[in-house]
Amino acid sequence: MLMSTKEIGSNVWVVPDGFIPARSSGSLQSHEAICLVNCNDAAARILVTVYFEDQPPMEAIEVALDGHRTKHVRTDSLEKDGRTIPAGVPYALKVESDRPVVVQFSRMDTTQAENTLMTTMAYEVR
Repeated sequence: MLMSTKEIGSNVWVVPDGFIPARSSGSLQSHEAICLVNCNDAAARILVTVYFEDQPPMEAIEVALDGHRTKHVRTDSLEKDGRTIPAGVPYALKVESDRPVVVQFSRMDTTQAENTLMTTMAYEVR
């Protein structure tokens, strides 16, 4: 087994293209998720900021992630001061962590019968 003294991941990630469709077809609901993994020993405190084109951001949405764990956070579940991400509105995300983590972004688009799943690594800020 290979061992490394370097922690895996980064502390700041950006996802510029968020959009939850206002409608879905069939029994599946369109949604997006931030997929987090903490490969390190210590728990990570994560803060998510949601940016919009025409309204103030939703800042400092806290997510806890234990060491050696993964968490999938649906973006439609993010909430701050009673606000959530509205469907049909473009948004972007900044994910900040006090410990290095890895961030992947996924989108399930069910607006038509041929469902689409898209996933990409977030932009790692160094």
